[in-house]
Amino acid sequence: MKADSVTEKAVKDVLDKFTESYARRDLKSAMSLIAPDADVVMYGTGADEKRVGFEEIRAQFERDWSQIEEPALEYNWTSISAAGNVAWVAIDAVLKAKVDGQKLRFSSRVTEVLEKRGDRWLIVQGHFSFPDQSQFFD
Repeated sequence: MKADSVTEKAVKDVLDKFTESYARRDLKSAMSLIAPDADVVMYGTGADEKRVGFEEIRAQFERDWSQIEEPALEYNWTSISAAGNVAWVAIDAVLKAKVDGQKLRFSSRVTEVLEKRGDRWLIVQGHFSFPDQSQFFD
């Protein structure tokens, strides 16, 4: 169900704050958007990037930042739906980063599940992936 305008704005604000925090490598700010639960889950693109729990997610962000420079995520399309205190998001994005001095861009997909706790929306599940790049033709 499409989120109402109030929920959509609140969830979009969390997503924007997360991308800003991640780009600034602001661990405290990024982690403030993640539910501090033992079962919060984030999947990344690496075979070993299944992170369960708040501390594992914190460690993943720190690892990401040790491997890349100038991280940035640019949204191209976003779908936000909700029911009650749960919202789910699908995003087509471009990940930009600098690796070993080379600037790179990757088409990316992000899904998030957020839960409203009190007056705050928190990320309770996330998944970041790269679609098969061989299927893109310029």
